[in-house]
Amino acid sequence: MKLSKIFFNLFVFTFLANSLLLANNQITLEKLWKERKFLPGTIKLGRSMNDGLRYSQVDNGKEINIYDYQTGDFLETAFSVNVFPDELEIQSIDNYHFSSDENMLLVAIDEEQIYRRSRKAKYYLWDMENKELSSLEEVGKQRIPTFSPDGKYIAFVRDNNIYLYTVETGKVQPVTKDGKRNHIINGTTDWVYEEEFYLVQGLYWSPDSENIAFYRFDEERVKEFNMLMYGELYPEEYRFKYPKAGEENAIVTIHIYNIISEETIDVDVGDPDNQYIPRIMWANNPDKLAVQRLNRHQNHLEILLADAYSGNTSVIYEEKNKYFISITDDLYFFEDGKHFLISSEKDGYNRVYLHKIDGSQVRALTPESVEVSKFFGINESNNEAYYVAFEDHPAYNNLYSVNIKSLETNRLTTGDGHNVPQFSKQFMYYINQFSTANTPPVYSIHKSDGSLIKVLEDNNQLLELISEYNFVDKEFFAFETSEGVELNAYMIKPPDFDPELKYPMLMYVYGGPGSQTVTNRWDVFNGVWFQMLAQKGFIVVSVDNRGTGGRGEEFKKMTYLKLGKYETIDQIEAAKHLRQKQYIDADNIGIFGWSYGGYVSTLCLAKGADVFSLAIAVAPVTHWKYYDTIYTERYMRTPQENPEGYEEYSPINHVEKIIGDYLLVHGTADDNVHYQHTIEMAHELIEADVQFELMIYPNQNHAIFRDNARHHLYRLMTNFLKENSK
Repeated sequence: MKLSKIFFNLFVFTFLANSLLLANNQITLEKLWKERKFLPGTIKLGRSMNDGLRYSQVDNGKEINIYDYQTGDFLETAFSVNVFPDELEIQSIDNYHFSSDENMLLVAIDEEQIYRRSRKAKYYLWDMENKELSSLEEVGKQRIPTFSPDGKYIAFVRDNNIYLYTVETGKVQPVTKDGKRNHIINGTTDWVYEEEFYLVQGLYWSPDSENIAFYRFDEERVKEFNMLMYGELYPEEYRFKYPKAGEENAIVTIHIYNIISEETIDVDVGDPDNQYIPRIMWANNPDKLAVQRLNRHQNHLEILLADAYSGNTSVIYEEKNKYFISITDDLYFFEDGKHFLISSEKDGYNRVYLHKIDGSQVRALTPESVEVSKFFGINESNNEAYYVAFEDHPAYNNLYSVNIKSLETNRLTTGDGHNVPQFSKQFMYYINQFSTANTPPVYSIHKSDGSLIKVLEDNNQLLELISEYNFVDKEFFAFETSEGVELNAYMIKPPDFDPELKYPMLMYVYGGPGSQTVTNRWDVFNGVWFQMLAQKGFIVVSVDNRGTGGRGEEFKKMTYLKLGKYETIDQIEAAKHLRQKQYIDADNIGIFGWSYGGYVSTLCLAKGADVFSLAIAVAPVTHWKYYDTIYTERYMRTPQENPEGYEEYSPINHVEKIIGDYLLVHGTADDNVHYQHTIEMAHELIEADVQFELMIYPNQNHAIFRDNARHHLYRLMTNFLKENSK
């Protein structure tokens, strides 16, 4: 064979090999959603043990194991599914709870999702000393089982009633008897409290194990929403109570049951009509229950201190706001019974404050103009409190400690990225999840001073994989609008980006109050899809409009009473700013959003018809009158009070302005943003003679995640973008 032919064949072989390698290393939807190839390694953080020196976690779904904080080393197995009878065919441990002395363990199997945060399961009690397993109850599944502090009892909810299980005898007795679906709820919460106050737990043991404080919801006057569940010859109706904006809420009351007298008293929360009780907690005192009371406008918060034996209350804290007050878990009562800590936005940024028990403020603990995103608590032995905050830039956060006496503040995390710490009891250690937009999460154990003990998961394999698949870095930038407002954004360019060429651009938006998409953190799913789109020649951009978080109260709350106005203005301005770039195809600018983002993307296609050529809206709000009371009225008040705000920025009222390509997607079993939103939108589009594409996902909820639906949806959106980007 001639030498020239050998070189030619070698060239062809190398070219084909490289082409095959390139083809194999292209991101595909199958690799993303079916193979889950780009899913980061993680650890199930589990729970700190009482001594604060050990933590537990579920491994492989089969074992509950104990580890050492100081070393990260395995210590022992607390529970294994092998102890279950073979006939139960246990697939995995779904949840677990230790008793206070850690000699007993509640293990959940066959867990069933109710709504976004609520679950019910079959619970078993494992006696760790005697190695005995028993069923908590033979009848049905249980919710939120909770050990008493002394470990003698377990309170739980079934069929909207509270039951008391005696550990020594196995006896089960009812605490309440009036529970009834879609009428009375005891010990847990209704749909709207769960969704908007992030509250599912509705019963709380007193520190001395003598009393159970609990919520009671009377839903009789709340109107029902009906969803059809398909799959049978006659679709099944699913009805649940859902208060829409301006409609009546459930009547919520608080009660205390004494396990010795077996009597229940009512806590004086005032007139229960048109108010909320977003949180209750024992005030580090077996005789005092703290009750947070919020008016319906959500701009007047009070903390009531209730006597556990009379139910009488007195106000120890009061706060008013010209906009609204955000409810958090940032409330801590000191062991001395004389002080408490609470966070508030009253000075323009969310800060932590020290108060006396009479409500008088002692001092602010966190710096001015620093937005605290989460307060963890305080180690009273050394007066150190811990919190996460946005200090230098709203795109990344850090963990800090502050001495509540000297106010000396220390930054405990390093690197510019996103930190999600979880502390041990007594605040001696924490496990941190750190990531950036371009590096997947790293899990590590630290001492409370921030010093590293051990890396538990570095995701180096995924880091190598994304390099092999030619992921490109997100580029963060900022620009100033015509109104002089600086907005933060990021951009993902194609791997072979050439500034002399023109690329179609897709903008991704959420944009709702307090939210953020422009953060320096790893994006598990959308982030990979955006990389795939970049490989297909798209530029992907996201912009945090006015109303989003991390920048203080005024920036977040300026959309008050007019949701949709400034969000839309800012996204349109961002598109106009970017289309001036030489490499952006000004005729091919699309926008995509889900939920609130679908609301904004739809409005942008209508109000920015001269800018946006297409929009994708998944599960969008199309009129705020169809959404729930707590969320909507927090930002808009009621439709009766603010009719112009509701009507002016409803996409339904602007369909005639749409000239671009529009893809509308919804799940028929969406209990959150109801399928009704899309039905009403489709009706108006048809009446206005506006062409659009519609995809419905039968029996899928707001996430559209079960079975093959998510893969199908992202293929649909990818094809829609390719077909409509000329």
